[in-house]
Amino acid sequence: MSTILFNEIIFGPIKSRRLGTSLGVNLLPRNGKWCNFDCLYCECGFNKDGKDDRKLPKREDVSTSLERVLAHYSASGEKIDTITFSGNGEPTMHPDFAEIIEDTLNLRNRYVPDAKVSVLSNGSGISKKETSEALMKVDNAILKVDSAFDRTTILINRPAYAYSIRKLKRELEPLKGRFVLQTMFLRGEFEGEVIDNTTPEEIAAWQALAAELDPREIMIYTIDRETPAKNLSKVTIQEMEQIAAPLRERGYLVKISG
Repeated sequence: MSTILFNEIIFGPIKSRRLGTSLGVNLLPRNGKWCNFDCLYCECGFNKDGKDDRKLPKREDVSTSLERVLAHYSASGEKIDTITFSGNGEPTMHPDFAEIIEDTLNLRNRYVPDAKVSVLSNGSGISKKETSEALMKVDNAILKVDSAFDRTTILINRPAYAYSIRKLKRELEPLKGRFVLQTMFLRGEFEGEVIDNTTPEEIAAWQALAAELDPREIMIYTIDRETPAKNLSKVTIQEMEQIAAPLRERGYLVKISG
């Protein structure tokens, strides 16, 4: 199995399918995955396959590393589209996440004011007031919801806590109209269970949930890299266009990545 781990606090920039030229920020261990989801499709592999590295970067180290890189971009005139918190797991698990976001916004404003600040998150941290408030300050709070059903979410994302769509909907209320909804569509099989969030029942429920959550933007995509679960397959652009159509008719901006 091939996995991708980001061995530096600041990595890239990389060409993102969804975000353009993206400078990555990894708030997780450099040599292992640390996440409270264990998604079947995660490019970092399964949690159990990660090394035993549990050391998180300190707030001041993140700030120093980021300032050094942003100063270079400011001096050189090279352009980045976004500073993106992603890396080896769930960024909001870092205990200083809110403070690091504040530091990052200040550095962005000083060195690369045209760049966006984005956070890729599974939404698990929004129950904490300081995390929710930090996500409301960034340009792109991109929150993952792969199904409207608890059972399907548990099959695909394998959360390490008591996951509930009902609870997530309640906690997302303050972010209505402001966050970006991100959904991975796929199908396959894992450990004897059929995995498919593209059935008519799944799609109808997801479309209804998306409208209820009322995101600013919707990103839907499918598998692009090798996955730790082997019997998964991507869906087509045409299928995702059909999934997006009713939401687009209601006025939502839906971006598709194949």
